[in-house]
Amino acid sequence: MLLSIVAPCYNEEDVLERFHAEVQKVAEELLPLGHDVEFVYVDDGSRDRTLAVLERLAVQDPRVRYVSFSRNFGKEAALLAGLRHASGDCVVVMDADLQHPPELIKRMVDLRAQGYDQVIARRTRTGDRMTRTLTARLYYRLVNRLVDVELVDGVGDFRLLSRRVVDAVLGLTESNRFSKGLFAWVGFPGTTFEYTNALRAHGRSSWSMRGLLNYGLDGLLSFNNRPLRAALYLGMGLLAIAGLYTTWIVGAAIVNGVRTPGYVTIITAVTGVAGVQMIMLGVIGEYTGRIYYEVKGRPHFLVKATNTEPVKDLVP
Repeated sequence: MLLSIVAPCYNEEDVLERFHAEVQKVAEELLPLGHDVEFVYVDDGSRDRTLAVLERLAVQDPRVRYVSFSRNFGKEAALLAGLRHASGDCVVVMDADLQHPPELIKRMVDLRAQGYDQVIARRTRTGDRMTRTLTARLYYRLVNRLVDVELVDGVGDFRLLSRRVVDAVLGLTESNRFSKGLFAWVGFPGTTFEYTNALRAHGRSSWSMRGLLNYGLDGLLSFNNRPLRAALYLGMGLLAIAGLYTTWIVGAAIVNGVRTPGYVTIITAVTGVAGVQMIMLGVIGEYTGRIYYEVKGRPHFLVKATNTEPVKDLVP
């Protein structure tokens, strides 16, 4: 069996050689068990010498295949490129910063032998700040009430996928990709095990609070239209409240005569309704923007340099 290890890279010059040495050790342990390994690295438009390191690794190890983007297209595009260029019977997706322990790959392979198409590593939140843990729990509790797939707290991209899962994911050519949701959407038998997340071997995470918020919104909007349905229900609710309020005002005018409307009531009503309208326009705008990107049909990424060809040359 051929196992492909796919690792997106962004500014990983200082840790990449160490990462490759670690996964090489795993490959040597798997070889006596009948598992060949290839390494598929995707340079997501790094600003440092990541590409030079990849070129050097490819010379030293013929199992190394790399793809380098013309600019930074984001991790979702890098994951897609890695899956397209992976030719293995199974594919392990992981980060190149050593936060995903390479020694867990052997455990994934063992579980795959039991017939699972997806073997998913779920990290514990040991060591995380309390505020981040609570925020994550609240997010997943909310999003799982809305989306059409189940998203599990602590589950990310670190997983083993069978070839039929990879082919199914590559068959989804949408522009607005949210891989965590796509992996859940395609289904197939899977199992999950927990692990303690390791610290980054070098540097700091490129995820900002704004990036995490946008990523969370992608997860919320990519797999359902319930915010639009909620806008309809909210509009109907406001219409009903307005009707009741109008009835009360007319009744009060008939019984007590016409009085000057209260300033506070008017300002509160106008401000509240205007705020709701802006939120609903924002929701509609998000969905419209996604339609806009889908209709344009631009490629997910552009390749600057590579030493390989895609296995799945799909129309983006």
